[in-house]
Amino acid sequence: MKKLLVYLKDYRKESVLAPLFKLLEAFFELFVPLVMASIIDRGIGSPGNSDMGHIVRMGLCLLLLAAVGLASSVTAQFFAARAAVGFSARLRQAVFEHIQRLDFTNIDKAGTSTLITRMTSDINQVQSGVNMVLRLFLRSPIIVFGAMIMAFTIDVKSALIFVVAIPLLAVVVFGVMMITMPMYKKVQSALDRVLGITRENLTGVRVIRAFHQEEVEEKRFREQNNTLSHLQTAVARISAVMNPLTYVIVNGAIIALIYTGALQVNAGNLTQGEVVAIINYMSQILVELVKLANLIVTITKALACADRVAGVLEIPAGEAAERRSASAEAAIEGAGKPMGDTMQFSKTPFLEFDHVSLTYQGAGDQTLQDVHFQVERGQTIGIIGGTGSGKSSLVNLIPGFYPVTEGAIRLEGKDIQSISTEQLRQRIGVAPQKAVLFKGTIRSNLQWGKPDATDEELWQAIDTAQAREVVEGRDGGLDAKVAQNGKNLSGGQKQRLTIARALVRKPEILILDDSASALDYATDARLRQALKEVEKDTTTFIVSQRASTIRHADQIIVLDDGMVVGMGTHEKLLADCQVYQEIYYSQYEKEA
Repeated sequence: MKKLLVYLKDYRKESVLAPLFKLLEAFFELFVPLVMASIIDRGIGSPGNSDMGHIVRMGLCLLLLAAVGLASSVTAQFFAARAAVGFSARLRQAVFEHIQRLDFTNIDKAGTSTLITRMTSDINQVQSGVNMVLRLFLRSPIIVFGAMIMAFTIDVKSALIFVVAIPLLAVVVFGVMMITMPMYKKVQSALDRVLGITRENLTGVRVIRAFHQEEVEEKRFREQNNTLSHLQTAVARISAVMNPLTYVIVNGAIIALIYTGALQVNAGNLTQGEVVAIINYMSQILVELVKLANLIVTITKALACADRVAGVLEIPAGEAAERRSASAEAAIEGAGKPMGDTMQFSKTPFLEFDHVSLTYQGAGDQTLQDVHFQVERGQTIGIIGGTGSGKSSLVNLIPGFYPVTEGAIRLEGKDIQSISTEQLRQRIGVAPQKAVLFKGTIRSNLQWGKPDATDEELWQAIDTAQAREVVEGRDGGLDAKVAQNGKNLSGGQKQRLTIARALVRKPEILILDDSASALDYATDARLRQALKEVEKDTTTFIVSQRASTIRHADQIIVLDDGMVVGMGTHEKLLADCQVYQEIYYSQYEKEA
């Protein structure tokens, strides 16, 4: 929780004023029993000896105390709510920004469902905890100990009952807190699992229904939901013990006070009003300890959730690419040096995979093993292989989505891990394997590639991606609405728009990760022809299962089980690469 308090620094004033106004309310409340005692002893007094004027004056005093207490309470609530809501907003923003900086390895490790839970449910619990602490954490102890001190000023013998009751209450309250805190962590973890299953079912609802697995998924959800319910019931039962135990202790103390007070009144050591005042102080303690018990439950939940939120912020951001190389400018200019009136070019390749291996975190075997090749600027590289051969993993290493576990990837002679993430990815355009569009318009989606892109640039990218008919066929053209995740578009339409989005920024490296799989052969051929004609200096990586899509590439890389088993042109591979032959002849009839 300490690590999260930094987000309260902009609300120091509210964090101080809220408890102060609550303390002011508490002090006024502590005077009420004394006023009541004065009304009983001096105003009512013995029969025939009442003082109506004193009763009126003390009654007005009670109204004044109530009015000032109410004003103090409302003011405290305002400042506490403002601090808590502002704190949670800043914390949620910080968590979201941190998640945006996480590399794919850490996101895969943490899990989408738990990240969502921690950003929503957990932060809401922390917000409630902060709000309650600012309002009650000082007020309740002040009332409890203040009431005990005030009781001592009235009668020491009767007040000794407070000395016994308060430690017993403290044992109950803090004992329950120590037991329930780890249990609340288990509850939140179970909630993660329920959310994960819910998310899977919502995203995969078509597959579930297609294979008639509704009952299986219902059973799986029911099991996790029952586990969550049992955990919540267990912790609720323990938390619920707090209130009756505190009532038993406090009411027992009140019985002892009435008995002791009666003896003291009979002996003439106390007045009736003073006994009523002492009992009122014990009642105040009862009310405050009930509040404190509920506060402890809320704080316990908040602390458990705060640890989970802090756990997200402690995940390393994976910003190895943020390290700056001292020779950044030299590396960028490494392609050539001025030599008199001519330019002497070095032999440094534009992009080089230097014996690269990749092992996903938690995986037993290597996904990519000893991948080594060089690419010159402007070349088209085709990547082909069987399912699970590591094609997508290979191209995901170029933008730094995953860090290499062995070897290095160099761009113009410079290790990409020494290039800032922003600089690296500004030079790369990616059309991912799964076409993803965001809620908005076609224009807003395409401008992800270049926020200040003009209509001319957008249409140029659209034409290259063979998506003009998609845009012109919708009402509004570029301003046509796109539903969340592009659900109002077909698979081929989404793929063409994601390719256009990657082309808008005119990248130096274009990665098409099987992004034309939903296109027919004719559209695919026109797309490949258009890509060749538009940008001569763009280095293009095309991942595909179709031999026809990559057969005209300058260089084809054939992967099998994470290893490069062939590299060269279509003709060369068709002559001497068995894996490529198998893929090609499975799609085309073998020539005689």
